[in-house]
Formats: sequence, C-alpha cells, structure tokens
Amino acid sequence: MSSIDQQFVEYIVKSLVGKPDEVQIDRRVDDKGVLLELTVDPEDLGRIIGKRGATAQSLRTLLRALGTKNEERYNLKIVDNGPADYVRPERKNDDRKTEAVESRTTVDDDNEYPEEAAPVSEAPAVDDDIRESDLAKKTRRELEDLDDLDI
Repeated sequence: MSSIDQQFVEYIVKSLVGKPDEVQIDRRVDDKGVLLELTVDPEDLGRIIGKRGATAQSLRTLLRALGTKNEERYNLKIVDNGPADYVRPERKNDDRKTEAVESRTTVDDDNEYPEEAAPVSEAPAVDDDIRESDLAKKTRRELEDLDDLDI
C-alpha cells in the first residue's frame, strides 16, 4: 500500500514521462524524514530533471508544500539507472535550423564569390596546434591596415 506522498509524486511523474509503466517510487522513513527514491526509464531521465534541473526542483518544491501540510520532511532522490555506456539518442533537427545552416554563406576578401559554410559541428575537433578563425585573420588584417595610416 502506498502513501499519499508516494501517490502524489507518482501521478506527477507519470504525467511527464514517455514510459509511465517504468516509473517506480520507493519510500523510506528515517531520522531525517521521508526519502522518496524515483526511478524512471533512462530515456525519460532528462524529462524528469529538466533544463538546469528546473523540473526536479519543482517536484521538490511541491513535496515541501505537501510536507508542510502533513508535518513531514520529504527528500526526493532521482536514481540514475542508465547503463554506464548509455548514449543519449540524437535529437531530430528542426527544419528551420537545417534551413539556416544551408543558407549561410561566407565571403572571403580574397574571393569574390561566396562559398557555402561547412555545417556547424557540436564538438569541435581538437588539434595540437590552435588554428586562427577566418574572422580573427580578417580583423588582424584590418588592424594592420589601420596602423599604416598616418593620422
């Protein structure tokens, strides 16, 4: 038999996740209060934590309000049950983002015709020697031209 706090968290979490059958909440009472351990499917873990932990913090705030009503102290622990080698599935690209990358062009001072920009990668390749970006090179050339002026 589950208590009101366990049912409360279970209802909210099952409304948020994609696989509600995988939601499991274990309840333990100790000297610090009531500990609720939340376990969800690894793919739903991000939905429960939220951006910068906002969803998890909201769940804890609701539990604090329930604790005020029931004169209990609640703690929520979100269990990371994913395998150690779990890789998050890639997001599907939004059409607008794809169009923006395809329509970008770069113009180099040495070339009269624009060239298509390479797609932006999420993780830049790390080389032993650091290469200057085209913008930095262009800015340095402009500064050198300004230094040549007699003012």
